[in-house]
Amino acid sequence: QLQLVESGGGLVQPGGSLRLSCEASGFTLAHYTMTWFRQAPGEGREGVVCSGRGVGSEKYADSVKGRFTVSRDNAKNTIYLQMTNLKPQDTAVYFCAADLLRDCGLSDWQYNTFLEVWGQGTLVNVSL
Repeated sequence: QLQLVESGGGLVQPGGSLRLSCEASGFTLAHYTMTWFRQAPGEGREGVVCSGRGVGSEKYADSVKGRFTVSRDNAKNTIYLQMTNLKPQDTAVYFCAADLLRDCGLSDWQYNTFLEVWGQGTLVNVSL
């Protein structure tokens, strides 16, 4: 069974930092394109960062460039999202998703949600 489990969400003040984790089981994460999405209350799901299988193949949403960083630990079969200088508008449920064939270079990577495997999400709440 292919599974993704996110963790690391929580309540943080504006300007603070959090690191989200997404652990894969049932498949080898290194073979997959991974995407972090988020969904704010009352909004649709949008891609935050797409991480391809190759080094340096990441693509970030403009809203998080310079503040969020994605990384992988293939030995732990886990992908991370380091978030810094958090803003109230970053408040959302964050999901990781995996797809064998997703190409981060395609223009629809942020809004195409047809991916093979999804996690259950973790809530990030940025407020005073």
